[in-house]
Amino acid sequence: MSEAKSIYAALLAIQQGIKAPKDKKGYGYEYRTADGIMQAAKPLLQENGVICILSDQAVSIGTRYYVESTARLIDIATGDVIEAKGTAVEPDKLASMAPPQITGTASTYARKRALEGLFLLDNEKDVDSREVQDEIAAQTRQNAAGARSTRNAGNYKGNTDNIRHKAMQGLAAEMKRLGMTGEEVSALCGLKFGKTNSRDLTTGQLSELAAHLEEWEAEQMGGK
Repeated sequence: MSEAKSIYAALLAIQQGIKAPKDKKGYGYEYRTADGIMQAAKPLLQENGVICILSDQAVSIGTRYYVESTARLIDIATGDVIEAKGTAVEPDKLASMAPPQITGTASTYARKRALEGLFLLDNEKDVDSREVQDEIAAQTRQNAAGARSTRNAGNYKGNTDNIRHKAMQGLAAEMKRLGMTGEEVSALCGLKFGKTNSRDLTTGQLSELAAHLEEWEAEQMGGK
């Protein structure tokens, strides 16, 4: 019989061995699900002498309700525990779904986030990544350069660039609040505007996307 592993060694083995590709397709992009992650993890859990338990808790922050999911990895021999959490906000309203369905959809999404964090599967771009931040910084520099080159022609272009930059910042803030990835936002751009990237949107479309981001993401989650 092999020597028992510590729970940290077991987690490392699972993180290195798990294969949970984004094998689902919809709304113009590929994604993975909580069920898919658990199916991929089950053989590794048994092999390493640990179990994984998922639980949910409703959390009220201000006037909004969130589902906070916890993925716990438990050593069956020692009872040692490692956990990771994921959250998803419940939309204020969604005409196509009843309240229990809205909560269930948020739970599914939060559990996926928790499992991705526990097993180091969340390798998608998000608004905090260096790549996205570099894109925002590059756009800011481009806007500033454009404003300087047209200074003698008046302030119209500079004002327009400033408005667009604020629209981009508003979208980035909403992405961060909702925990959405660049991939997911690009999918919404294709679905709602026929564009493959938010950078291709007009300033008005950027503002519209930011204003409806939570609602449209909830619609996609419901479709999954």
